[in-house]
Amino acid sequence: MSMVRTAVPLILVSGLLSGCAGLVESDWPTCAAVGGVGGAALGAIESAQWAAGGLGVGAITGAAYCWVHGDADGDGVVNKLDKCPGTPKGTKVDADGCPVQEEAPAPAPVAEAAEPVRVELDVKFDFDKAVVKPESQADIKALADFMSQYPQTTATVEGHTDSVGTDAYNQSLSEKRAGAVRDVLVNQYGVGGDRLNAVGYGESRPVADNATEEGRAINRRVEAEVEARP
Repeated sequence: MSMVRTAVPLILVSGLLSGCAGLVESDWPTCAAVGGVGGAALGAIESAQWAAGGLGVGAITGAAYCWVHGDADGDGVVNKLDKCPGTPKGTKVDADGCPVQEEAPAPAPVAEAAEPVRVELDVKFDFDKAVVKPESQADIKALADFMSQYPQTTATVEGHTDSVGTDAYNQSLSEKRAGAVRDVLVNQYGVGGDRLNAVGYGESRPVADNATEEGRAINRRVEAEVEARP
């Protein structure tokens, strides 16, 4: 009978203290109270005088048990195994209770903007004229074929003049030359008008010496700048 009287409180206290294992620090007083009750019960088995002593010893034992087997910071790792106590609530931890170092996601690749490609068309004009000559058709067709092969491209057709004449006159003449080449691309070779822009630069961008007839003939030209649309 004495053995039963001793075993029952021990089993009760053991079960109650095992339930403390998952408690956080704020619940430790409860563990101490449980331990105290259990200790008092054990002491009462022997005598009423032992009950008070059992209460104190049980309270200390219960609190110590909870400190060792409890989870003070609530991270899911018991104190005796927690190498990083005090982890902020909600922090993802490893088996040692330490914060997991998550790698930052790789930045999304940034598409590089396509650089414009300048096409050197062999489109030359007679002095003071904006009529496309037959010998220039092959170059214009080559540009049209390229744009047909790559439908995401657009082009700016640029007209130029030599230095003979006023700036205003040459500006107007250069625009007419650019427009003439654009018309050939659209009307003869089917390039969409929304993919072509025509501008004139007058005599402001020479590529040869305007002091000679040969240089002036080279400057009376049309070029094209092709780029890919985003």
